Amino acid sequence: MTDQENSQKPALTVHLNGSGGSLKGWVVVDSLYDGLGMGGVRMTPSVTEEEVTGLARDMTQKFTLAGLRIGGAKGGIVADGGDRDETFRTFGRTIKPLLHGGIHLGIDMGVTPADRAVFFGTAGYDPRYRLGAPDMPIDWRTYYEPLIDCTGYGVGVAAVTALEANGRTEPARVVVQGFGAVGRAVAQFLEDRGHVIVGVADIDGTISADRLPVADLVAVTDEFGRIDRARLPQSVTVSDESDAWLDVDADLLILAAQKHALNDDNAHRLRASLVVEGANIASTAQAREKIRASGSLLVPGVIANIGGAGSAALAVTRVVPFELPADARKDWVFDWVADCVRRNTRDLMDIAAARAGDPLPELLTVRHKERG
Repeated sequence: MTDQENSQKPALTVHLNGSGGSLKGWVVVDSLYDGLGMGGVRMTPSVTEEEVTGLARDMTQKFTLAGLRIGGAKGGIVADGGDRDETFRTFGRTIKPLLHGGIHLGIDMGVTPADRAVFFGTAGYDPRYRLGAPDMPIDWRTYYEPLIDCTGYGVGVAAVTALEANGRTEPARVVVQGFGAVGRAVAQFLEDRGHVIVGVADIDGTISADRLPVADLVAVTDEFGRIDRARLPQSVTVSDESDAWLDVDADLLILAAQKHALNDDNAHRLRASLVVEGANIASTAQAREKIRASGSLLVPGVIANIGGAGSAALAVTRVVPFELPADARKDWVFDWVADCVRRNTRDLMDIAAARAGDPLPELLTVRHKERG
């Protein structure tokens, strides 16, 4: 970790006013490693510079913990309801110098692979080619699309690792807050390993039952993670109360939706003894402090949800064995994510058991020294 990574201010914040079009947003480069930084682009109506700055710092911590030789960055665009393609063409023209200068920007909340293709194309940016690095022998889409469930997979590995380290042998009762791509993937992962999904929350509220079959829920969920209430069986309980997912009796809570879902105002309602963050900045510092004080454990997103960011960084830094056949290459990436998540989760728990306070800073220091 560089001195810059240890500072409170990012290395670079770019205010995006738009090149040849209207645009409001930011690219925050929190740190550089070997001249490289990367992270996704988020587009929502409410995204702020502060939010993007926090997300960029998260990326630095993720890559430090994963031992990857790349810094953290993040993009944010304020959605204005205008022409989507024109927004991303403007974005591509505006960030062209950053992309070609070593700042790789991908997808995050509100941005799709099709949007990425637009701004990559407009900027004339192809991740396969970079001066001073071997060429990628396959295009980005061919590499990345088979890894779509990698984040959910890693979150599931973090949850199972933490449960096993706590000595749990019985199936856990699980609540999944957020049923987008990550929430669905981790719910299926945990159910496949014998755990019981008892609650799922989407933008419209919380659905709960003694057992919620994941496949049945996925079948009535749209691409944005909204569950069709009209197609649910009558045996389930449906609540539109805010944060009702906190009131479901559970052993494990997966946070896979918005930022600060667990905060100072609702943390006292937590019933689960284990929380795993599948979303970025899913809890506030005050909430995490309350969780520690109560004796519960939280595995932060910088450990648990490395899958998507890590698989992209492995390609950008040319660590992936591209010579492997497609299926073997996919297995290699998933195995790498599992090993990384498992190791960091176990070490975090060991530190937490040995001393009071937040164990994450100590783990980051250890990983920083290992990475060099």
